[in-house]
Amino acid sequence: MTSKYEQLTLATCEIARKAGKFMANERKNFNDSMVESKGMHDLVSYVDKASEKLIIEDLQKLLPESGFIAEEGTTDIHGERFNWVIDPLDGTTNFVQGVPVYAVSIGLLDSDELVLGVVYEVGRDECFYAWKDGGAYLNGHSIRVSKRSDIHDSLLATGFPYSDFSRMDEYMEFLKWTMKNARGVRRLGSAATDLAYVACGRFDAFWEYDLKPWDVAAGIVIIKEAGGIITDYSGGNNFLFGKEIVATNGLIDELILEKISDFNSDQRL
Repeated sequence: MTSKYEQLTLATCEIARKAGKFMANERKNFNDSMVESKGMHDLVSYVDKASEKLIIEDLQKLLPESGFIAEEGTTDIHGERFNWVIDPLDGTTNFVQGVPVYAVSIGLLDSDELVLGVVYEVGRDECFYAWKDGGAYLNGHSIRVSKRSDIHDSLLATGFPYSDFSRMDEYMEFLKWTMKNARGVRRLGSAATDLAYVACGRFDAFWEYDLKPWDVAAGIVIIKEAGGIITDYSGGNNFLFGKEIVATNGLIDELILEKISDFNSDQRL
């Protein structure tokens, strides 16, 4: 029997694809004069805002009683039970520069629980999606996290701090450790894409701090349903609003959390 969450997820995939098509078309004639700054190294354009409006309009039709937690703040509607968590264009700097790694990220909170997630990576036309107890998928095919258990065989991903440098020393020490011990480290510039890639086994782990709920909400659901593990830096559950996340295949999470803790402790001494 098709669940309500499954129906909502599949409909959300189409909404994300529609927004992605809009972005791709707008990118053809895009230039730097169309960019605004929200803060240091934090860019936004009319494409982000217009995409968010398109997504919200369609989601309101899909689930009229829902509210929204959205990056560009184009609406302040709050739902009593359902709230969509939206990043209309995750990877704005990539989009502005013409680097083809950016995504639409849409998650749904049912009360305090994330119950579905959709990440549409525009450049590769790849739609990653999952719903509670339904598994995780990429363009209709089931996906799972990797089975790599040795850090030396693992490819990791991260995001560089761009405005909050208060934890830079700890970050750099851990980054150096990963560079010496992992197969490699990648920085794509889109946290939603990074999380989706962990879910399908392209990456074995991802970590970053100073992230917002809309950066990670969809990816959290997809990774969990793909068999992965999500925590904050302390191994706890404060990863949606806590501004830090560690996502792994569930086989190298203990080592990564141990090393993150070690380097954070060293800086406090």
